[in-house]
Amino acid sequence: MGEEAENTSKRKAPDSSAVEEPSPPASTAQSQAEADPAAKRRSLARSCVHEVAVPNGYAAAKDEAVHGTLASPEFNGEMAKQYPFKLDPFQSVSIACLERNESVLVSAHTSAGKTVVAEYAIAMAFRDKQRVIYTSPLKALSNQKYRELSQEFTDVGLMTGDVTLQPNATCLVMTTEILRAMLYRGSEVIKEVAWVIFDEIHYMKDRERGVVWEESIIFLPPAIKMVFLSATMSNATEFAEWICSLHKQPCHVVYTDFRPTPLQHYVFPIGGSGLYLVVDENGQFREDNFGKLQDSFSKQNNQLDGRKGGGPKASGRIAKGGSASGNSDIYRIVKMIMERKFQPVIIFSFSRRECEHHAMSMSKLDFNTEDEKECIEQVFRNAISCLVEEDRSLPAIELMLPLLKRGIAVHHSGLLPIIKELVELLFQEGLVKALFATETFAMGLNMPAKTVVFTSVKKWDGDTNRYIGSGEYIQMSGRAGRRGKDERGICVIMIDEKMEMSVIKDMVLGKPAPLVSTFRLSYYTILNLLSRVEGQFTAEHVIRNSFHQFQYEKALPEIVQKITRLENEATLLDSSGETDLAEYHKLGLDISELEKKIMSEMIRPERALLYLVPGRLVKVRDGSTDWGWGVVESRCRSRRGG
Repeated sequence: MGEEAENTSKRKAPDSSAVEEPSPPASTAQSQAEADPAAKRRSLARSCVHEVAVPNGYAAAKDEAVHGTLASPEFNGEMAKQYPFKLDPFQSVSIACLERNESVLVSAHTSAGKTVVAEYAIAMAFRDKQRVIYTSPLKALSNQKYRELSQEFTDVGLMTGDVTLQPNATCLVMTTEILRAMLYRGSEVIKEVAWVIFDEIHYMKDRERGVVWEESIIFLPPAIKMVFLSATMSNATEFAEWICSLHKQPCHVVYTDFRPTPLQHYVFPIGGSGLYLVVDENGQFREDNFGKLQDSFSKQNNQLDGRKGGGPKASGRIAKGGSASGNSDIYRIVKMIMERKFQPVIIFSFSRRECEHHAMSMSKLDFNTEDEKECIEQVFRNAISCLVEEDRSLPAIELMLPLLKRGIAVHHSGLLPIIKELVELLFQEGLVKALFATETFAMGLNMPAKTVVFTSVKKWDGDTNRYIGSGEYIQMSGRAGRRGKDERGICVIMIDEKMEMSVIKDMVLGKPAPLVSTFRLSYYTILNLLSRVEGQFTAEHVIRNSFHQFQYEKALPEIVQKITRLENEATLLDSSGETDLAEYHKLGLDISELEKKIMSEMIRPERALLYLVPGRLVKVRDGSTDWGWGVVESRCRSRRGG
């Protein structure tokens, strides 16, 4: 990072209970941890890692007796907000960083309690008579946060593309796009803001919308301090160094990998029977069970080989979808979950169509009592009363009520906003027992369940049909297990083909992917920069200060070293056979030219007719135009002019 290089210090947060309980001898402590997994989890609960990126020449003007040091922040003053429970170490350290009036990135698992840190920053803004902005990636998450914060604080506003409530409030909840628009506009509100909270900051790696986060951070005034809430990511320190370099202010990183509710991960072979525990609640991979899972696929394949014409289990894709007959795999899993009292359950699919299809296949199941059905109908009628009469008869509205009354719901971005909000409210109140959702439901919505089911472990990402990454799996599986309600959460993965052990290990136990910038200069950005005062900000300024450029410059020395090493290796290569190699290359080019001539002769019309059999795949070219692949339906000879 050149002259502006940051210094980072790293420490483990202190054990707040170390003074109260004397430590046993090392051998005793080790044997207890091995004998009692819960003891190991309690030990993990008390630990976190703290790092800080500091700009060169920065002098912290804080009373160490009250605020501790940069490397070891510790707040001993009067809290802006009191909590009825004992704070976890990572929460205490994060709050100490906030009280130092310095930015902080909190990286922790879903349901670990990151919201406590955000609420404290808001409480500080109210105490100090300053404004605070809470941004989220989704409108649904903004709506939920607005409801939660309105119960906690008195003056809260909401700004999304759909709704604006109390735009002059002390605490404003909005989507990140709204914040970016305010920054481009030069809104007066920004001048009064002391804190900006970025929820789900790991969303910055999204190829479509990630640039919004980068631009918002770049254009924020340096005086504003930031709170970043993120799922676990492997390069949190690098992100903090970028913030430090960009705004010339310290940025702390507080990381914990403790999960309040341990998870058990099961695999269900589609078309088979039984669940196979592959990762237990202590994070141990069960290779014996994985071997049994692979054997079950071998047995299925042997049965299919002996079955003529296939059948309902001939394809995992067909069996997975099933029908309303009650024999589909999804139906059986949901029914089993309800019988064992493992509800509520979230069933994740990677397409809207699959979500709706699976929900409709549950027609024989009913999870609600008569009182719950009456309550749901009343809430539903009240919710749609704001719609005009014609809209209330839309299929998207009418088809939802019968599902909701049976405790089943669908949640994806294609639903009407009023229906999405209704589903979220009913799920929070426990009136929806089985929710079929896309992965957007896992993006920060505070709606945990006891069980999570994956209908597939492959998704289409716009380019390829790939296995979901470990970060995506962690985000969605993190919805399983409700803190304070469940001893453990349950994840069920449905697969329709054999998987390598390394693939499922990397998915379930792998490290989260690093946050990699997807920055690009869009037309929207360029037009907004042109509309600003000349010389204030330029496209070069945005590119130079982007996280993408920061990562590139940081990796540059290593790339230069690699180039130098390869060049040195090239000079050591034996060049005595260079003449023979050149001759070999020339012969290869000659062969290619001859093959082209042979092919052009083979596909002459009088010869090609022999191969143009109906049903054959052909690639059609006409001069320089490539028409691509097609199927021969029929052929006929053209009549020659006489």
